[in-house]
Amino acid sequence: MKTSAVILAAGSGGKVWPYGEFRQKCTLPVCNTPIVRRLAQQLSEIGVQRITIVVGHYGQQVIGVTADLPGVEFIEQKSLDGTASAAYQAIQSHSESEQYLILYGDLVTNTDDLRRLLNQFQETDAEACALVNHLGPEDPANWICAGVGNDQITGVEGHPRGGSYRLCGIYGLRQSAVGYLRQNPGVATPVPVGGMPPPEAEIAHSIQLMVDADRSVLAVQTEGFFVDVDKPWHLLEANHRLMSHFTQQIEQDRVAEGAEISDGADIHGHVVLGRNSRIGKRVIVKGNLIAGANNSITNGAILGSNLFIGDQCRISDYCDVGSSVVGNRCIIGHGAEMSGVLFDKVYLYHYCEMSGIFGTATDIGAATVCGTLRFDDGDTAHKINGRYETPTYGANATYMGEYCRTGVNAIIMPGRKIGSYSVVGAGVVLNEDVPSKTMISVKQELVRKPWGPERYGW
Repeated sequence: MKTSAVILAAGSGGKVWPYGEFRQKCTLPVCNTPIVRRLAQQLSEIGVQRITIVVGHYGQQVIGVTADLPGVEFIEQKSLDGTASAAYQAIQSHSESEQYLILYGDLVTNTDDLRRLLNQFQETDAEACALVNHLGPEDPANWICAGVGNDQITGVEGHPRGGSYRLCGIYGLRQSAVGYLRQNPGVATPVPVGGMPPPEAEIAHSIQLMVDADRSVLAVQTEGFFVDVDKPWHLLEANHRLMSHFTQQIEQDRVAEGAEISDGADIHGHVVLGRNSRIGKRVIVKGNLIAGANNSITNGAILGSNLFIGDQCRISDYCDVGSSVVGNRCIIGHGAEMSGVLFDKVYLYHYCEMSGIFGTATDIGAATVCGTLRFDDGDTAHKINGRYETPTYGANATYMGEYCRTGVNAIIMPGRKIGSYSVVGAGVVLNEDVPSKTMISVKQELVRKPWGPERYGW
């Protein structure tokens, strides 16, 4: 059966601040690959040959990271009024397909679940299908949720007070179901009593219209990892989940041409090492390691249980890197401690303690420290669009935007967010979020008085 796919990558993604303000959210890196590019590659892997990506906000960024992929074409959303209208517009551009996969462009999941969704959809006579994910510890009030019974969607409710499953934002539609996108009223009214629906055409509402019309909507549950990158801590979680997925698959060492591992290195796991990369003497690798090309990992660097490292990095001089994703052209130097995610070209030259996500071309001053443990041993509540939320993952991490820097001896308290193009100055103890394009510095009061040998009795 002929299947086309639509990836929705037009929205502004404001809730993922400090990372979506100057960048299209769908292009944020997960294990050093933009989210939307990885989705397109996964669709090709499961046999989808025609992929339409809907662009809008910062659309050229999406085009720039996917235009070289086979079978990909683009359409600009005429007005950013919702996912249902965007999907309908894209489907109308190639309406000859028999069925469609529709994916939100900010999702990180495993390829096997996508393949299973497509296969199960093709094996049934359901007019639509939806991938659903068991909420676990997640608060249903943060998600669009679905009732599931006998492998069918029984109803949809946005941000309810209770629920067991959330809609993943991955749908399948037969040609006969496309009209329900067109019928979407443009306001997402499936909300609990007292809830407040947003004025947008949400695909989940079109699914509810199908349920109301007694149309069959197949529910397919995820079996592997799934992360909807809606907020900054989801980006941290997505990188760690995918990194763990990749490193757990390593069963033997793979060392590319020109790469070398010193006999003086202490390796406790398997290593995948790219061309011309080097692991030198006194390096300790505690688990599995994936590193790209032209890296220099030398002189006593300590690497944690699992790591994913890009290209052209220098990691050296007794630094201590915990389970992390490191971008391209990064430097982690003398005595630096790091755990989390570095985008490209982040410099931790020496002695700092960093935990969280640090954006592109960020320069960390010596002795910068990120606190991770509160005095009350609790998790930090984050304010998103005026509403407080306590994340189940990464609540106390630091979320630093792109093109930032810190001064020497800056201290960042747990759970702080720092906007892009900003500076945390020397000696600052940061207890609050920092807006983008802002410098925070200390105003110091000095006391000056005479002093000399007479103070010692001379």
